[in-house]
Amino acid sequence: MPVVATERYGSLESWKYQLKDGVMERERESGNGGTTGKTIIGVFKSVFLPQGYPESVSGDYLQYQFWDTLQAFASSLSGTLATQASLRGVGVGNQEATVAAATITWLLRDGTGMLGRILFAWLKGNKLDSEAKKWRLVADVLNDIAMFMEILAPNFPTSFTCYSIVGVAGGATRAALTLHQARRDNMADISAKDGSQETLVNLAGLLVSLILIPLVTDNPLLTFVLFFLFTILHLCANYKAVRSVVMETLNEARLAIVLHQYLRDGRVLGPLEANHKEPVFLEFRRTVPIKLGVRLGELIYTSEDLNLAMKNNHKPFLIGVKRGSVCVCLGPDASVCDEIRAVCQAVCLCTVLHPVSPLEGALKQLSMSHNHWELVHESHKLMDQIFHPFLKALEVAGWQTSRTLLDWNEWRVEWKKKSS
Repeated sequence: MPVVATERYGSLESWKYQLKDGVMERERESGNGGTTGKTIIGVFKSVFLPQGYPESVSGDYLQYQFWDTLQAFASSLSGTLATQASLRGVGVGNQEATVAAATITWLLRDGTGMLGRILFAWLKGNKLDSEAKKWRLVADVLNDIAMFMEILAPNFPTSFTCYSIVGVAGGATRAALTLHQARRDNMADISAKDGSQETLVNLAGLLVSLILIPLVTDNPLLTFVLFFLFTILHLCANYKAVRSVVMETLNEARLAIVLHQYLRDGRVLGPLEANHKEPVFLEFRRTVPIKLGVRLGELIYTSEDLNLAMKNNHKPFLIGVKRGSVCVCLGPDASVCDEIRAVCQAVCLCTVLHPVSPLEGALKQLSMSHNHWELVHESHKLMDQIFHPFLKALEVAGWQTSRTLLDWNEWRVEWKKKSS
């Protein structure tokens, strides 16, 4: 029979229409599984996975969600132990405790948490997009610390309640990761299905908790042992989760990794390789900070400084080294490519000023400069030579160059250009 038309539901199944005695007949094409919505697997996918999966999400979605689900389960069990201890801390089960005293303790706990959330969002909110992996991991570590302090609550009733403020970091970084996963402008669907997955995990945790609570009641040693085991599982799963994320947008860390490899052997790492090399823990070692989008006064003190900053520089940004930091002033007409170039140049300057390994090639040549301004001038020449082929290689390797996650401040500076 002749095939009149075909149809498919995403990548899950396909059908063909054939004419038989003038009547259209629908038949499943060979190699397809059961009907969506009529099989258990089909129903599970439609309930818990975004519509259009796997085409509608990033390639790392399933691996990330697996580890994220495992860490949520472990966190749910740890939270049960912490909640029990926290309730004891406010007086539940204590005949000498009054309702008023327990209420005041609970209100103080919530109040300090609310103030802490506001303070954290003010101080670190701008870092949660550019360093989502690091702060996602930090949030979960702090969350475990907070729950540990709650388990200590019977002995220290009000000392450590403010640690509950860290939830804002987890929520904000989860939003950044959802934006990365959405490939069809379907952030809301992905977020909703993530909520469904988390609810299912919490239900499973609730069932297990019903078994645990009678075992740990009035048994502090078992409480600490189980909490320790669940915390180890929680942290390991979180580490695997953030390690599985492969972002195609450039932040400072990923750009530095790719640029250093390019300067070393002319090869541009793809998103998968660079993300695997990206550090996911906060680093406290001494480095040369990069300040992006600073005020002119942080870089230029005199007219001589301005002239030196403009030497060999025809780009809409000024760059220099001041007070141990590499500072970049950005012009209002700077494009995304200009921003990438400015950060590449700043990374080169930082590497020369504080090398963590022996310098090679172009960076070794830069290190022969006699002072900071000469170093900046030579770095302009280096960027003129390498940036355009480097930018093209980034695009070929699969990096997004139309948008970045570089941590720019909002200052934009206009300065009088030198007359040629």
